[in-house]
Parts: sequence; C-alpha cells; structure tokens
Amino acid sequence: MTADRDEILQAVSSAVLAVTRHLSVREVLQVIVRSAQRLLDARYAALGVPDEDGSFAEFVAEGLTDKQWDAIGPLPRQHGMLGAMLRDGAPARLPDLRSDPRFEWWPKAHPVMKDFLGVPIRDGEQVLGIIFLANKRASGGFTQEDQDLLTLFAAHAAIALTNARLYERGRELAMLEERNRMARELHDAVTQKLFSLRLTAQSAAAMLAKAPEQAATELERVQRLAGEALSELRAVIVELRPAELDRHGLAETLRKQVRMFDRLHTSSVTFECDELPPLDAAVEVAVLRVAQEALHNALRHSEAALVSVCLALEGDRLALTVHDDGAGFAQEESRGLGLASMRDRAESVGGVMTVESAHGGGTTVRMEVGV
Repeated sequence: MTADRDEILQAVSSAVLAVTRHLSVREVLQVIVRSAQRLLDARYAALGVPDEDGSFAEFVAEGLTDKQWDAIGPLPRQHGMLGAMLRDGAPARLPDLRSDPRFEWWPKAHPVMKDFLGVPIRDGEQVLGIIFLANKRASGGFTQEDQDLLTLFAAHAAIALTNARLYERGRELAMLEERNRMARELHDAVTQKLFSLRLTAQSAAAMLAKAPEQAATELERVQRLAGEALSELRAVIVELRPAELDRHGLAETLRKQVRMFDRLHTSSVTFECDELPPLDAAVEVAVLRVAQEALHNALRHSEAALVSVCLALEGDRLALTVHDDGAGFAQEESRGLGLASMRDRAESVGGVMTVESAHGGGTTVRMEVGV
C-alpha cells in the first residue's frame, strides 16, 4: 500500500503542477486522466465534466486514437451509467459494464469495455465530473483497493480542477480588462486620427479648384495621417488574443478548428500534435494565425483532396506544417494568399515561415519558432 500511495502522490503532483504551469482546464483534465490510467493500469480512462444541457462541457479520454474518436461521433450525453453516476454521486465498480441495468448503449465504433470503475470528482455536494476506467490490464478486474485508491485520487483531482478553473476565470477577467483598455486606445488614438483625416480630406477637396498647391499639401497630410492611423490600428490588433486560446490552449483550439473544417469542406482535413510545453502567449497567437491563413488558402484555392496540419516539437523549436495535395502555384501567382502577412507574424515572434509549392505538386507551409 505504501508503494500505491507513492504512486498516487506522484499522479496528484502531476495534476497540481499542470495548474502551476498555467495550463488550461482541459489540459489539467488530460493530466488527471493520464495519471489515473497509469495509476490503476487501465486500458481506457476518461473524465467527463457535465454541462447544464444534459451533455458534457468537457470530455477527455486516454486509450482511443483520433480516428476512433471521429468514428464514435459527438460527445456522450448524460444517459446510462454516466447519467446515473452524476445523479447518485456514488462510485461504481462492475465486473462487466454491459450486464448492469443502468447501461444502455454505446455507438457502433465504441471499443468494447468490460470491467469498469467509476468515481465522482466532488466539491462538497457538487459533482464536478466523473473519472472512470475500463479494462484493467491485469486479470481479475478492479478491486476494492483500486476503488479506494481512485477515490483518494479523485479528492485531490477535485482540488486541482477547482484551482484550474479559478485560474482560468482570473485570466478571463484579466483578458476582459485588457480588451476594455484596447477599446479605450482605439477611441483615444485611432478614432481621433481618423477624425482628423476626414477633416483634412474635406479641406483638400474645398481647395482643389481655387488653391491646388495648398490642396496638394493637405493631401500629403491625408496620406501621412492615414499611415499613422493604420500603424496604430495594427499595433492594437496584434495585441488582441483570441479567447479560445485562453480557454483551450493552442493545440486544442487548432484541433477544434480542423475538425470544423473537416466537417464543412469536401477535402479531408487532419490534425496531428506532439505534447507541447507551456508556450508564450504571443507565440500561440502567431502560430494559430499562420495556421488559419494557410488552412483557408488550401481549402479555398488548392482543390486538394487532403489537407494535413501538424504541430511538432523539434528540440527547442515548435514546428507548424500545413500541407495540401492540391494544384499548387508558382511564386508569381502568390499575391492575395496572405503570405507576406504570415511571414510578418512568424518573424514578429522570432520565427521563420517557408512555402514550397509548384503546379500540380501541392503546397507546404511551414513555420518554426523557438519555445
């Protein structure tokens, strides 16, 4: 039992460290699930956080591939065993999940699960979620000792999850305050510039017929004011951080967008990602924007059958690769594809972006940046 307690302390430590490393709630959930799976040597592990609409706001699992997830379909709703555990708030340990009267069904592509152990994650009387394991690798299924160990782990996981939510809420409030500051800057700086720009343009128009030299001077001032307003507007926009990154982090935000594109377009769009370390906020924004622009280009212009997105950790560098097997293009045809903007974004965080393309040979956009 001493060895088990050492293991659980290490597992709990991983979950708590996830919070102190400023990871998102979803990433903390993933750490908790992986820790529980290793702790009790289960083939499958999952954690569901309920929403208010009878489904799950978050649902993470270990033991399933992305292809299996896609085949299974939408997130589960609160029916069957999951719903019963949410309502009862009690642990469940079963030799065969399918023989329990509370079990209803699962999708056709769902893996077969037999022995089952589920424990609620509670904050006082409130059930924050359910952590459950299936198919213990060792023979004999889950034991009472396993249940006691997972219950102890769930109590500590509740603390890690609550702390992560509080931290995320704090970030959201800070982000709201920052957006209000941006709005004030837009009003105080850019709006005033545009107002001056309009008055100067009206003055130039009035002088054009009677005093063309003075009108030319005013038009030069219009050009200067327009350039200053554009520069200030760009500076404000660059500082804005997509809300999805604060809620889900780079990997999950990009994964969700890829899944959406895959559903909406005839092209097959896939996503692969290494486990990423904590990233600088500016790097996350730059990588996301480059990936979005490259995806839009591929889906709008390439006529590709397959578009792949990959985030890989290569030593101390993060590499984003967006590849399509479409028509490709010559460099002189690249206007309008936003390549200059993508390069600017990469370079703004010390990264580099390259593009390889040829007629009939598809296109590969790659960005590398230090982490």
